[in-house]
Amino acid sequence: MWTQLKEVSAVTRGMGGRSPANIAGFLEGIDFPATKDELVDHAEDNGAPQEVIDVLESLPNQEYTSMADVMSGVGQVE
Repeated sequence: MWTQLKEVSAVTRGMGGRSPANIAGFLEGIDFPATKDELVDHAEDNGAPQEVIDVLESLPNQEYTSMADVMSGVGQVE
């Protein structure tokens, strides 16, 4: 039970799962502008878990000009 509480707490703080902070972490070092496919490829190359890849794959198919632009898209699909 303690392990489950720690996991929930980490997600609540934005440090894991599908949180914007976690997604941004797997996109660290990407060059903008970037397409949705480039975002997915970069996250995969950085070892992102499937739940992060799923979020990125659900983004609108467009060119993203900044991390803020990506996070806006993430907010729309979450």
